[in-house]
Amino acid sequence: MSSDPAAEYRERSAEAGRESARLAGTIDRVVNLRLLSFLLAAACAGAAWWRGWPLLAVPAGAGLVAFVALVTWHGRLTGRHRRAILRRRISDEALMRLSRDWDGLAASAGPGGPPPDDHPYAADLDVTGRASLLRLVDTTTTPGGAATLTGWLLAPAEPDTVSQRQGAAGELAGLLDLRDDLQLRGRLRAGPPPDPEPFLRWAEAGGHPEGWRLLRAWSWAGPALWVLLAVLSLANVVAAPLWIPLLAVNGFVGLVLGGRVEAALSPVRAHHGALAAYSDQFSLLSGAPFETGRLRELREAATAGGLSADRLLRRLDTILGFAIPPASALYLLFQGAFLWNVHVLAAIERWRARAGGRTRGWLTALGELEALAALGGLAHAHPAWAWPDLDATADALEATALGHPLIEPARRVDNEVTLGPPGSVLLVTGSNMSGKSTLLRAVGTNAVLAGAGGPVCAASLRLPPLRVWTSMRIADSLERGVSHFLAGVRRLKEIVEAAESSGPPVCYLLDEVLQGTNTAERQVAARAILAHLAAQRAIGAVATHDLTLVDDPATARLARLVHFRETIADDGSMTFDYRLRPGLATSTNALRLMELVGIAVPRAGSEPMGGA
Repeated sequence: MSSDPAAEYRERSAEAGRESARLAGTIDRVVNLRLLSFLLAAACAGAAWWRGWPLLAVPAGAGLVAFVALVTWHGRLTGRHRRAILRRRISDEALMRLSRDWDGLAASAGPGGPPPDDHPYAADLDVTGRASLLRLVDTTTTPGGAATLTGWLLAPAEPDTVSQRQGAAGELAGLLDLRDDLQLRGRLRAGPPPDPEPFLRWAEAGGHPEGWRLLRAWSWAGPALWVLLAVLSLANVVAAPLWIPLLAVNGFVGLVLGGRVEAALSPVRAHHGALAAYSDQFSLLSGAPFETGRLRELREAATAGGLSADRLLRRLDTILGFAIPPASALYLLFQGAFLWNVHVLAAIERWRARAGGRTRGWLTALGELEALAALGGLAHAHPAWAWPDLDATADALEATALGHPLIEPARRVDNEVTLGPPGSVLLVTGSNMSGKSTLLRAVGTNAVLAGAGGPVCAASLRLPPLRVWTSMRIADSLERGVSHFLAGVRRLKEIVEAAESSGPPVCYLLDEVLQGTNTAERQVAARAILAHLAAQRAIGAVATHDLTLVDDPATARLARLVHFRETIADDGSMTFDYRLRPGLATSTNALRLMELVGIAVPRAGSEPMGGA
């Protein structure tokens, strides 16, 4: 794995750019040669015709052959040129992820979508959306891949599953060419990804047209009998032309009952291309030399009866190529004489019996491969990030050099953080803008990545399986008549109920508990909530400006105090180092910030604003 991913991505982008420029120049020359060869062929053919110079037919033919060859070459060059452009775009997007260029990524990728309503943490931790965890990680190209990756980020997995994903993503992290090729093949599809669901329903349905056994038997017996009688009639073995009425019966059966056959052929004819569109990616999956157990399982899932999904899809294409549409002039002849499409449908039914039940598994395997490749890409782009230790015996979250993964590495400040064990709460204090909320989000987003099976923005992270719950961006609702305070109370109720329920411990992250009411009542309620959460199998952190919360002895006993601070220079400017320190904050800066933006604030002992 490269120690400098940015340099590697820049080199790959430049290489693809050079190839794109070279191919563009070659395409221009081929276009000119194609036009020249066509004009030469036309001029020679015209002269041979009008002037009666038959020898000019030779260069005319040569020019035509050259024109056809150049058209073929142009098509291949155009395909290679498009691949070069996409390869460059893939590397450029990797650089955008490294620099956290959300505007650039938003222009080149589909929308992340809003977070689910009432999710335990998605909105507060920016799991989905423009500048989000999903946008940072997502390199998927299929609907299944996007849904799989999003699902992993929205719900933690069991430790065994996490371990499997870590192993698979770790192997894929070192396979940059394979990951880029997987993206490239997905992006080569024209238009939005097709919906394979109608084809999957057909593949899994089974069943045959009404009267299928009789029709199938007659499709062999009928043509064989009339052909045999025709041969015997021609050999004068049978005097009467009995084959003619038999042929008529055969035609009647084929044309009258052929509607049932067409009804059975229609779904696969109309929708099989939706699955075939993923064939190139299936071929990459089936041919990849994976070593990790989970990746080998995915490779095996993309096969049926010893054949890979892409080969089976090509076989289905071949079978469908023999089907004659009812609008074709050959339909009456072949269907009436040989019940042709009955034989095609029989071959398709054999295909469905062999592979139909596996088709959904193919897409599931491809979607999981894309999600694992996305996590592997995150690990490759950040070689200093750690694979977390998800330990069921742990009673605390312990991290060294923990940072927020959505902050550009050059600007990010990392800290040592410990949450837990149960019975304690990390109380984070500090001035405005000092980093309290960012610390809580850093803990939460890394816990989400750990539960998804990905690397984390830390030098090390050990934690038990956790259910993350947050209360940070509380919003009121005029439509529902819900005030800011009531919305906060309802959210806290959900967190308390989750902490009291069975399952993995809750990791709660609370920012400014119960804003929107008077200070005295807020302090009483906040202390009660912290005491109740500390009594559960839960660990967590609370960020607050209220430095008097720990004046209560009971709260002081359960709180572990840490803080951020600011530095005010002689010229009045304010700076933050975002370093976490033990103890309670020793300064505030709200009034100073108001002064910095131009709002005069009276100090103790001074005249009030507007005084004479």
